[in-house]
Parts: sequence; C-alpha cells; structure tokens
Amino acid sequence: MSKQSKNPETIALHGGDYRSDPATTAVAVPIYRTTSYQFNNTGHAANLFALKEFGNIYTRIMNPTNDVLEKRVAALENGLACVTVGSGQAASTFAIVNVCQAGDNFVSSTDLYGGTVNLFTHTLKKLGIEVRYADPSDPKNFEKAIDEKTRCFYAETLPNPALRVFPMKEVSDIGRKHNIPLIMDNTAAPIICKPLDHGAAVVVHSLTKFIGGHGTVIGGCLVDGGNFDWTADPKRQPLFNEPDMSYGGAKWGEVVPQLTGANVSFAVRARVCLLRDLGAPLSPDNAWGIIQGLETAPLRMQQHCSNATKVVDFLQKHKNVERVIYPTLHKGAIGDRTKKYFSGGNGALVGIEVKGGVEAGKKFIEALKMFYHVANIGDARSLAIHPATTTHSQLTPEELLAAGVTPGYVRLSIGIEHPDDIIADLKQALDASGKPSLKAVS
Repeated sequence: MSKQSKNPETIALHGGDYRSDPATTAVAVPIYRTTSYQFNNTGHAANLFALKEFGNIYTRIMNPTNDVLEKRVAALENGLACVTVGSGQAASTFAIVNVCQAGDNFVSSTDLYGGTVNLFTHTLKKLGIEVRYADPSDPKNFEKAIDEKTRCFYAETLPNPALRVFPMKEVSDIGRKHNIPLIMDNTAAPIICKPLDHGAAVVVHSLTKFIGGHGTVIGGCLVDGGNFDWTADPKRQPLFNEPDMSYGGAKWGEVVPQLTGANVSFAVRARVCLLRDLGAPLSPDNAWGIIQGLETAPLRMQQHCSNATKVVDFLQKHKNVERVIYPTLHKGAIGDRTKKYFSGGNGALVGIEVKGGVEAGKKFIEALKMFYHVANIGDARSLAIHPATTTHSQLTPEELLAAGVTPGYVRLSIGIEHPDDIIADLKQALDASGKPSLKAVS
C-alpha cells in the first residue's frame, strides 16, 4: 500500500521498505545506535568499499534508522533517493559542494534565509566557489547570470521574510536548456508543494522545521529527483563526468545508474564522497526523533495553514498593523505562483509591519505571552522573531532590503494551537505595541 499510495498521510507512516524490524518484528522504527557493522567476510567488505555492492559500512555514511527516514522523505517529495545530514545548513552546503568546486559558480535567488546568504557569500567564497545573485521577480535574470562555469541554480520555495513563491518551472526550464540543475530548499512548504514535479532536480530540507515539528532535534536532507541527466553535457557537470580517483576513477554519472539501475548519481555522490570526507551525518537518535514528527507532518501542515489563513484575516483588520505579508497577498505574477505551485494550503509563515517602526515591533514581541520568541520556524508552537536584529542581522543594509527585511518587520510562524488562542495573543500584543511607553507619558 505505501508503495502505491501517493497520499502524504499514508506515506508519512508507511513509506519506504520498513514494515517491522527484521530481528525483533518491532513495528516502531528502532534506533540503531551503532558506529559500525559486521562484514560477512573479507570479500563482502571489499565489495562494499569499492561500491560493487551497497550496504552498511559506517554510521557516518549510512544507518538503518536514517534509511527509513530517507526513504519516507524521498517518497513525500516524489524523489528517488534521499541523504540525511546533521542540519539544514549542512544540506545547503552539501547541495552546492556536490556540484561545484573551486573556480565554479552558481546562481542563487536573492530571496534567502540570512544564514544561507552568509554561507554563500562568505564561506563558499573562501573555498573558491562564487555565488551570483538573481532577483526571481524575473526568471530571465537567472539566464543572464550564467557562464561556462555555472553548475547549478539555487532557491527557496517559500523564502522568508518576503514570502514570494519562487518561479520553479520557469527557472528550471532555463536551467535545463543549459544542463544546469535547479536545487530547491523546500523547508517552509513540505506536503503543500512538490518542487520536483515542477522541474527541480534536487530538494533540500531543514528537517528541524515542519517535518520534525516538535523543536527537539536538528537535521537536514537532500532529495535526488532522479530527473536530471548528469551526463548530457560533461563539460557543464565535471564532477559527475570526470574520473574520481578516490574511487578508482569512477565517473559518477555513469557508474551509479549501472550499479543501482536508477538515476541517483547526485544522492550517491553526496553520500559516499561528502559524508565520507566531510562528515556532518545525522545521528540515528535525531533521525528517530524526526521520524516521530514526520508521522504527523501532513496533519500538522493542514492545521498550520488553516490557522495562518485566519491569522492573516485578523491582522489585515488591526489598526496597529501597517502591512501583512503572506503568499496569497502578493499581486500579479508573484501571487499567481502560489496558486500554481501550492496545493492544500499556503504555508504557516506570516510577516507583519507593526505601526511605529522598530520600537513598536520590540514592544509587540515583548508583549506576546503564548508565542515563543525563538530563532526557528515550523515548530508546532507559534513563534515570533524580529529578523533584522536576529536571523538576518549579519547582512548589510542592501542585503537586508534585497531579502525583504525592513527595520519594522516581524516574522510569525503560526503553530497548531487553537486559532482563537493564537489570535487573542496577537491582539493583546498589538494593542500593547500602540500604547505610549511610561517614559513618554511621564
């Protein structure tokens, strides 16, 4: 049933090959808390290390608990393979380093999480990999930025704080003309958006967020869509077409389909090269924790989105709110993308401009009682933060404006509490934000 079903509620519980533990018949996924695995004999060990057959070698590279999570997330995204890593930030790093080396470049959307901007602009630059930013309001900007060294496009499905849904098909179509894959960070829109169905080649997630949902563990993943031909233009994708001497001269674009019968060269290279050499594995304990969240992710996303819609309706009517930012409120082509790419909801993230600027925004956040003031999104609980002084504080003023972060912007991640309670907390905090301070009165 799980292999036949396309319904996320079923996949989240039954996806992948796991039915019960083969050793004990336990239904719940066990935590395989082990570093190593017994080889059958020397020939078996040699074949595993030479990739002549696939199996467990070392938990830095693979683990049976992680394997269940990987198969379920891949199925949810309509992908062929998934590799879990220690965090969403590690997933973004691996996604780029898996296709780019020193001297290469990639084109990224300007609408990005602040930590990703730092990674791309500063850390990857030190490694000799250049990022070129393109404004996604016009997909053609991506084509204008490429040259013979461009290896991939990168974007977020629903970037905060702008909450402008990315033009996935338009940009992926441009990329495929030049054999450039589109890598999509779908952290903010699992279940409700499937980037691989719209031409993306790879999807990354911070599993910490909506898929985990409980705010207790950190993790990330890369999902290989199996829909990109890494060998069509060897000069464009050298890491998949030139011999890798660390594996006896293997050409990943050729050898992986031969070994597996599937077009999962991206996932296999990320696992056996990057996890092997750079580490950053997801621990089996954290994988197990994320599985617990994944089982209810489809149901939670329904409640997140339903609550967010009601919150937006309330905020638009409150006198102390200057502006509400939500995917459905954008006009023109940007607004149309929400209808085109989203199904079953429009996300849990809501942005607001509180009247009175920075000081009013601070008063609003400090007056919240149920909302948590934390640097996270996608928790079952409702969350709030002021990006300009926290998550995006390391950006320049120009970078802040390009990302849509203004001084008075407040980001809300709407949880799954009863909507009446969420709105009541927002109302009393907004009312407080408009009151003069005692110092001003005196």
